[in-house]
Amino acid sequence: MGRGRDWNVDLIPKFLMANGQLVKMLLYTEVTRYLDFKVVEGSFVYKGGKIYKVPSTETEALASNLMGMFEKRRFRKFLVFVANFDENDPKTFEGVDPQSTSMRDVYRKFDLGQDVIDFTGHALALYRTDDYLDQPCLETINRIKLYSESLARYGKSPYLYPLYGLGELPQGFARLSAIYGGTYMLNKPVDDIIMENGKVVGVKSEGEVARCKQLICDPSYIPDRVRKAGQVIRIICILSHPIKNTNDANSCQIIIPQNQVNRKSDIYVCMISYAHNVAAQGKYIAIASTTVETTEPEKEVEPALELLEPIDQKFVAISDLYEPIDDGSESQVFCSCSYDATTHFETTCNDIKDIYKRMAGSAFDFENMKRKQNDVFGEADQ
Repeated sequence: MGRGRDWNVDLIPKFLMANGQLVKMLLYTEVTRYLDFKVVEGSFVYKGGKIYKVPSTETEALASNLMGMFEKRRFRKFLVFVANFDENDPKTFEGVDPQSTSMRDVYRKFDLGQDVIDFTGHALALYRTDDYLDQPCLETINRIKLYSESLARYGKSPYLYPLYGLGELPQGFARLSAIYGGTYMLNKPVDDIIMENGKVVGVKSEGEVARCKQLICDPSYIPDRVRKAGQVIRIICILSHPIKNTNDANSCQIIIPQNQVNRKSDIYVCMISYAHNVAAQGKYIAIASTTVETTEPEKEVEPALELLEPIDQKFVAISDLYEPIDDGSESQVFCSCSYDATTHFETTCNDIKDIYKRMAGSAFDFENMKRKQNDVFGEADQ
């Protein structure tokens, strides 16, 4: 297995969307100066037991084996419609009402078949279930736009991954906080959260109390203020080879749409390797994850594990998902949700923005942050 220090294995596998919210947060806060990223080499989708590259540009769509010739033309028309769609310009709607037309009806309008619907909803819009089909189409159209715009930035896939693993992200933000006067107490157990009249006033550790007016934490610190919202299974697999049929990519994502394996939610595989300084030379780390639906979670991820054979070693983790039961306005204790099964940070960023709004009373203003930066650095440096 090489040297121990060559390994940095993420326990929660996630990639960053190149044009997504986390990248914007990193850019505007300048945490990017502490990080180096690599583009993930490909995104693949599972169909009928095989994996195919996800087509995301017109040329790729026309060359893809996922669809027949006429289907390709219809899909291309649909992609062009999505690319031109502007919710503020009714001329681009082509008879679709973004607030009331369901996504199912939009697919029907373009006469797209079930397989194409599967990979559009799950590999482009990145939904985990099919509930979105009966919801207004605006959200889905925006998700497909995010995917295309992210892809347009770097070409191979819409995903980025930091060298040395995701542990670099909290480290970068911690450094930023220190620059602005944040204080750290490292290696300290949290013995108690101290409340007075229903409000938080401090955190007790080894006899000392750090006093505060507001507290942010994850669900593990306040089990009595959260509820269980499901379970996720994650299996970390160590391989000595790239995944078959991925052109020997040293990083990729594979999405197994739920329809293909008779499930309610998708199965994801994230694969990274020694190229990202997270494994010893010649080793690959593939992590399969999904939302648990039965009493035999390991069986549920079998279709993903079959794609990874032979596996040198695997580690199975089944985690409960928790969410806060109140918004924290009374207690001033603000709790995040557990990390879900998605393989990108969009849902996590929504949670962070929601915590910010609950704490500050108003939404986080990206544009204002950008303007301040322009005042300091000038437009050209962005």
